[in-house]
Amino acid sequence: MHTLSIPTWIIHISSVIEWIVAIWLIWTYGELTNNRNWWVLSLAMLPALVSAMCACTWHYFDNAESLEWLVTLQATMTLVGNFTLWAAAFLVWRSTKSSNTVEPKPIKLEQ
Repeated sequence: MHTLSIPTWIIHISSVIEWIVAIWLIWTYGELTNNRNWWVLSLAMLPALVSAMCACTWHYFDNAESLEWLVTLQATMTLVGNFTLWAAAFLVWRSTKSSNTVEPKPIKLEQ
């Protein structure tokens, strides 16, 4: 009754893999731009990854009642992840806003 279909498992597993790749890409972007705020964003993504892994684990064991604490952990990690992602996104936004305040050079027109 609780077993997920193969297409649903594919979506669950591919979503976790995509999230791991996104974390790695954002970390790498932070290294390339030397902007540590991107590193903070990649670390802020970890609670959401834990949440997804809780869901996959619970489903893998056929939604066992003995593992119902995973549902609570998943909900908690989703809440924590939403706040950490908000805070990290704000830091990235603030860092890009301050770097965009450079005055443009005037264009000289030849006559």
